[in-house]
Amino acid sequence: MKFLYCSCLLLILIPSNVYADSCNIEVKVGDNMNFVPTALEVSATACKTVTINLTHTGSFPRNAMGHNWVLSTTENAQATAQDGWSAGLENQYLKSGDPRVIASTKIIGGGESDSVSFNLSDLNVGGDYTFFCSFVGHFAMMKGKFTIIE
Repeated sequence: MKFLYCSCLLLILIPSNVYADSCNIEVKVGDNMNFVPTALEVSATACKTVTINLTHTGSFPRNAMGHNWVLSTTENAQATAQDGWSAGLENQYLKSGDPRVIASTKIIGGGESDSVSFNLSDLNVGGDYTFFCSFVGHFAMMKGKFTIIE
């Protein structure tokens, strides 16, 4: 009985993310213009491919409060977002074929979701990467650090 009690206690104390699939990441956005989580860390050893599953938990439609998840180098992130604004919603507010975009989802509205998968072998461990929303004006508040570790 003591063994059973200790085993149960151990399961409670272990963080739940230990059991999460670190290569398949859930990201939430909403009408409050923020990403949850606000930073992501991925192991290049554990993951050859990463999938980002973006879910919009808000209620506004994509043309009013749409969000996407875009990955680029930190150096190029702001310029990529600003250059994309003129591309329009139908192009996800990203310039067609922009080589600075490493990966991106579609712009989604309340209750919608989208996913993107990309290969980590094209990226550098310890590189400086940022994810952001390219919807017009959202870049200032909606960005986060994407870190690749061994």
